[in-house]
Amino acid sequence: MQLGFVTAILPELSFEEVLKFAQETGYDCVEVMCWPPSKAERRYAGVTHIDVANFSDADADRIRKLTDQTGVSISGLGYYPNALCPDREESDVYVAHIKKTIAASAKLGINVMTSFVGRDWTRSVNNNWPRFLEVWKPLIAFAEEQGVRVAIENCPMLFSDDEWPGGKNLAYSPAIWRRMFADIPSDHFGLNYDPSHPTWMQMDAIKPIWEFKDRIFHTHAKDVRVDRSKLDDVGVLGYPPEFHAPKLPGLGDVNWGQFFSALTDVGYRGPVCVEVEDRAYEGTLELRKDSLRQSARYLKNFLP
Repeated sequence: MQLGFVTAILPELSFEEVLKFAQETGYDCVEVMCWPPSKAERRYAGVTHIDVANFSDADADRIRKLTDQTGVSISGLGYYPNALCPDREESDVYVAHIKKTIAASAKLGINVMTSFVGRDWTRSVNNNWPRFLEVWKPLIAFAEEQGVRVAIENCPMLFSDDEWPGGKNLAYSPAIWRRMFADIPSDHFGLNYDPSHPTWMQMDAIKPIWEFKDRIFHTHAKDVRVDRSKLDDVGVLGYPPEFHAPKLPGLGDVNWGQFFSALTDVGYRGPVCVEVEDRAYEGTLELRKDSLRQSARYLKNFLP
């Protein structure tokens, strides 16, 4: 396995500076954010460390040179919009950029792209399904042509008023993954598995690793603390931020020993990328760098 981090937490740094920091801190790889250059619509979005909009051979050569110089690889190119949003014109913009991110991943020889499936948050899973197939069947076909595996994160994106009640990402549970992979059975379609999300959703975070071992292309290392007293007060139908808080690995409720034990048992040899969303470390750039240093020290206990 390779230890990495998601570059969204270092938006002030250039791609070269991110790689140098990763090298100095002992990380093997980074998951690079590739949003179109713009103002962020939400926290951790809108970060552009590689601009894939007009990605050229010269751009690819420059990036490969930097990764060779630092010895830090790219685990995947990440872009996480809502490709199933109700506004079709908006959705088309997202889908077009997903394809550009896939194509850039192929050009770089990374061959992994990370994203969300998306969702119309006002409609049920069943009512979203025809649109899911309409959008994602051709996207996965395009990824197959490019030789790129698409890894979908299992976050429901259900944290704020505008994401209520269904969240903005369908792919949050094993029952839905089974249906996804049955209807789009491509071996280029899989998961970017984050154990924090099933943990706060009151689900077993380890069990899915065994069933979906062949679909886990990429993983996130993010912890979460569930406040049981607050959960008792608001219930599971309350806004999730009312009873849980993302934390650095080791500071929450995820059992990291069991997580890595299961990954090694199923033969996973891919990246494990720290995703920092811990508000206690967001105040300054130096605090966010410290969060990555602390996470590396902790997680190296579980890696060779």
